[in-house]
Amino acid sequence: MPKKKSVKRCAEQFSEDTDYLLKFCAHAEKVFDDGEISLVYDAAVIKLYAAFERMMLGTLVGAINNDTDVLSQKTLVRFPKHLTDEVCEYIITGSGYFDFRGRDGLISELKKFVPANHYLVKAVKEKAYMDSLNRLCALRNFAAHESQASKRAALKSIKQLRINSAGSWLKKQNRLQDMARDLSELAEAIKCDAPY
Repeated sequence: MPKKKSVKRCAEQFSEDTDYLLKFCAHAEKVFDDGEISLVYDAAVIKLYAAFERMMLGTLVGAINNDTDVLSQKTLVRFPKHLTDEVCEYIITGSGYFDFRGRDGLISELKKFVPANHYLVKAVKEKAYMDSLNRLCALRNFAAHESQASKRAALKSIKQLRINSAGSWLKKQNRLQDMARDLSELAEAIKCDAPY
């Protein structure tokens, strides 16, 4: 019988990735000048988003892999008890990739595959993580695309009137560190509630 995917391990991996990323940023601040640090933080928010997206896909795969009844409740299709990680991921992403728009988009994606009272949905819905989730998505998009639309979304998420770049905003006042801390707390909440 195949080994079940560990939701707890996915959450732990996110925390490890986040710690490494923050250590890298701290090291870069000792080496680079102010303009270069903005670029480092642009890259950091992209990597933080990638790690978070990977965690959320992994935890959702794990939730389905460990209990196909949650998927059956949503789809009204009876699935076998033992699905591989790859099959679970395909059910979630099809031939594409896991994507969501902000906190509300993530909640909607989760609810496609697990009930509204599932521990993943409950954790993401916590108001304590709302600003950090929305900022993560908006600032990642601004760092990656630098379009006017992404800039407007970033400004809305940070509730300010001006921003030069995602990195220039994140490098000040421990903003990246605070956002990463909130997301790590979300990962810890998932880890605590996950059975495996």
